[in-house]
Amino acid sequence: MKKFVLIFAIFIFQSGFSQQTDFLKIRKYRIAFLDDQIRETSGLNFFNGKLYTFNDSGNTPELFEIDKTSGKILNVLKINAKNNDWEALTNDGKNFYIGDFGNNTGTRKDLTIYKVPFPNDSLKNHQVAAISFYYPEQTEFVSKNTRNNFDAEAMIYLNGKLHIFTKEWAAKATSHYIIDPEVSENQKAEKIEAYNTNFVVTDASYFDQKLYLIGYTKKTEVFLDIFKETEPGIFFQETPKHYYLGSAMSIGQIEGIAVDEKGLYISGEKFKHPLGVVKQSLYFIPKEQLKD
Repeated sequence: MKKFVLIFAIFIFQSGFSQQTDFLKIRKYRIAFLDDQIRETSGLNFFNGKLYTFNDSGNTPELFEIDKTSGKILNVLKINAKNNDWEALTNDGKNFYIGDFGNNTGTRKDLTIYKVPFPNDSLKNHQVAAISFYYPEQTEFVSKNTRNNFDAEAMIYLNGKLHIFTKEWAAKATSHYIIDPEVSENQKAEKIEAYNTNFVVTDASYFDQKLYLIGYTKKTEVFLDIFKETEPGIFFQETPKHYYLGSAMSIGQIEGIAVDEKGLYISGEKFKHPLGVVKQSLYFIPKEQLKD
C-alpha cells in the first residue's frame, strides 16, 4: 500500500481498545533491516520452507527469497506479469498466487490474482495465468481514496480455494471472500463471513488451524488478531486473540506476516513520519511468546 499516509496522533491510547488486548511490542523482535531493493515489502509467504516477499504498486514484478535470520536477499524471481498493485502472496505447494488487487480508491475493475507455477523451485514463467474476479457487493466505482470497503491486501490458500480478506477503510472491518483458482473467466468472489477488526487488514497467514490477520489504524496502532478455525475454512465464529504490536512510528508500516512451526515472521515497509524514518524491517516472534 504505497502512497497512503497514516494520520498521526500524539496519544494513541486516548480512545482505548474495544476488546481485551494483549501487548506484544515487536520492536525488540526485529532481526534485520531489509535491503533497499525491498523497501516497499508488501506480503510475506513460506514456499517449501523458504521465505518470499515482493514490493507493491508500481515496482518491478519480482519475488525475493530472503534469509529468515538475516533478511538478506538469496534469490530474485522475475515474474511474467504486471505489477499494478501487488499486495498479497500465498501458494499451494506447486504454484505461487500473487494478489494484484490493491484498490485504495475503490475504482479498480481489473482485480487479478496471478497463478505462477513453481514446481520443484523451478519458475515456469511461460505458464503464468491470470485469475480475474469482482466483488458482487460493489455497485459503484467512484473514487473514495482510503474511504472504500473493497480494497484488499491479504490472501491465503486453503482447501483448494483462495481466501481473500478485505481491507475495509470505511467499516474498519474485514470480509472473507472465496475465489476458485481453477476458474479462468471473470468470477464472482463469494463472501462467507465478516469481522469487525477495528483496524485495516494488510496481510494474512494460516498455520495449524489458525488464521493470523495483521494491520493498523490511522493512529499508527499496529494489531494482530489470531482466529481459531471452528469449521473448515471458517474463522470468525469466535473472538480472536488480540495483540497490540506497537506504533508504526517505531516498527514501520506493517504489511506482511508468515507463520511456521517456530513462530511469526513479520515485515514492514519503509515508513516516513514527521519525527523521522523507520527502515524496512523483518521481525521474528517465537511461538512461545504468544498466549494460549
